[in-house]
Amino acid sequence: MTELPLFPLSTVLFPGGLLPLRIFETRYVDMVGRCMRESSPFGVVLIRDGAEVGEITDTAELGTTARIVDFSQLPDGLLGITCQGERKFRLLRRWQRSDGLHLGEVEYLVLEGVAAVPKEYEHLADLLRKVLPSLGEPYASMAGDFGDASWVGCRLAEILPLDPADKLGLLEIDAPVERLARLNSLVRRAPAAG
Repeated sequence: MTELPLFPLSTVLFPGGLLPLRIFETRYVDMVGRCMRESSPFGVVLIRDGAEVGEITDTAELGTTARIVDFSQLPDGLLGITCQGERKFRLLRRWQRSDGLHLGEVEYLVLEGVAAVPKEYEHLADLLRKVLPSLGEPYASMAGDFGDASWVGCRLAEILPLDPADKLGLLEIDAPVERLARLNSLVRRAPAAG
């Protein structure tokens, strides 16, 4: 078990995914500084009850570690960081320090196995291949592994306009091909653009 600083958000981060953040609260500026100095990750968990700025009374039990891969000063003077999702974890206990930073005791989950995209889901990889360049940065320059079921499933889950609870459900799936099957049913049910 490991203690991690937590960044509760209204979004779900997937392993391998990129997440740009604007950092303005002192507790998170301090956390980012510490993570950069120590080359350590922080945990991203979905807020179930509460707000990103304000009180958080409940978060998801499953989250993903995030590592800072880039930073800059934004035009508004705030700190901008880009994080990459790494490992899934189960949140065993969460508490808040006096400075407002959330901490958690976490247990890392087993890494997903490597699996090829099955023939019946190749259309999902093709869809992703077509859509990613149109999304702009950071997706336009992302090196893709369109033959890897985990990579394809995680990227689709990130970019599809799904409810955060549905995205969390996709993160909870441990088998990459099972995630593709679930995504396939969601894509087929989506109304066609006209």
